[in-house]
This record gives sequence, structure tokens and C-alpha cells, in this order.
Amino acid sequence: MDSELAQLESRVEEVIGLYEAGKAEARELRMRVTALEAENRRLGQKVATAAERLEGLLERLPED
Repeated sequence: MDSELAQLESRVEEVIGLYEAGKAEARELRMRVTALEAENRRLGQKVATAAERLEGLLERLPED
């Protein structure tokens, strides 16, 4: 019986360790998603600015 309890205790500790590792990974992934979303917004703004500048240049080109 002591052996069974020791095995059960070991498995419970393993499950707790996996749970904690999963929580840490989820936290890291949420932080990464937040950073990538911010980068995506920044790049989107750069693309919009570049598109506006290109449109302005195209309007200034003489027509044939």
C-alpha cells in the first residue's frame, strides 16, 4: 500500500508540474501574441503611410 501511495504521489506531482509548465507557456504565448499584434499594427501603419506617399507621387506624374 505504501508503494501505491508513493506512486500516486509521484504521479500527482508530475501532473502538477505539467500544469505549472502549461501555465507558464500560456503566459509566454500571450505575451508573444501581444508583442506581435503591436508589431503588426506598427507595420500596418508603415504600409498605409507608404501607400499614401505613393499615391501622392502618382498624382504628381504627368499624364501622356
